[in-house]
Amino acid sequence: MKRPSFQFYPSDWLRDTALRSCTTGARGLWIDMICFMHEGTPYGYLKVADKVILPSNLARMVGENLEVVQGWLHELAEAGVYDIDNGAIYSRRMIRDEELRQKRAEGGKLGGNPNLKVNHEVKQNTTPSSSSSSSSSKKKESATKVACPPEVSEQTWNDWLALRKSKKAAVTETVINGAIAEANKLGWTLEKFLIEWCTRGSQGLKAEWVMPKANPADIVRLTVPSKNEPDPALEKIKADEKKAAPLPDHIRQAMNALRSKA
Repeated sequence: MKRPSFQFYPSDWLRDTALRSCTTGARGLWIDMICFMHEGTPYGYLKVADKVILPSNLARMVGENLEVVQGWLHELAEAGVYDIDNGAIYSRRMIRDEELRQKRAEGGKLGGNPNLKVNHEVKQNTTPSSSSSSSSSKKKESATKVACPPEVSEQTWNDWLALRKSKKAAVTETVINGAIAEANKLGWTLEKFLIEWCTRGSQGLKAEWVMPKANPADIVRLTVPSKNEPDPALEKIKADEKKAAPLPDHIRQAMNALRSKA
């Protein structure tokens, strides 16, 4: 029978710097995901009856459009809040807490007799709640290894992995897929995108940060001539005046007569 609740420590949630670096929307999505993973099979996985909950499914479950949910998932992945195993998102912290809970329960069933608890000894470490990402834990588990994409050279891949490690950021399939999407926006290969990422030395990289920004002066030049250039409208008026034929004398005299009578 599944447990109806899990431990939640508000202070751990508020002090988790990786999680706090995400937007309010991403943090709200994460607490919903924690609740879904509490009901998941196996425990701590974003799955229902052994079926992976995909971003499109998750968007319907939380009542938000897919593009917004994918953006939040990308934020959480960049912060190293979750990992992916065979396409399923999971919480390292929830899995670790559940294993500890089961060991404690097993030790309790043996009645506390030391002779009965051989090979069942439980190390009782203070653990924060499942709601906190693993970054707040003193002992960090290594993230699921992601293979080097075939279109990326080994040197570039190793340089990028070293950068992620220095930033204490996870390397997951979600991060790689996000990088591919950003590279496509620029019309770049993934190799070129990762080289630019390493050159900048940033934790993340978006296409909009690389795209050249429009120069306001260029926009002005399209509408207003500079001081050294003639105004096209005035030049046209002057040209039209030169093309115009002068009025005949009798018409000019008639117009003058009308003006004098007015």
